[in-house]
Amino acid sequence: MAKYTTYIISEDARAQSEFYIQALGGEINSIMTHGQLPDAREELKDKIIHLCFNAAGVNFFMSDSVFEPVQSGNAVHLNLVFASEEEARQAFNQLAAGGQIHQPLEPAFWGSLFGQIEDKFGIRWMITTEAAVSQA
Repeated sequence: MAKYTTYIISEDARAQSEFYIQALGGEINSIMTHGQLPDAREELKDKIIHLCFNAAGVNFFMSDSVFEPVQSGNAVHLNLVFASEEEARQAFNQLAAGGQIHQPLEPAFWGSLFGQIEDKFGIRWMITTEAAVSQA
């Protein structure tokens, strides 16, 4: 059995993780820089090699991109499911700040709210609420 953790490569892992913590609540758990490695290259000493943080009750890993540029794409979306409409709307609006809304957060045919955004760092998010259970 595997354990899944999203790992984000970033142009500025510290700033990006702080944005997610501010938007979703949470905290940075640990940070390791290249400068902590033996024989670290001077130009990389302040770059983050591994950062662990928690936002919206979910654990994430990040690092700064140092060997190749970050390229945004549309193949992967991070999906957060919230218990309440209020939580979903708050997360959606805060993650959308400085980004782009691809689909507004609105009722979906399957009985929950659903919306898609691309945050200001180029990460795509799906925000939804738990589907209402119908009584037959």
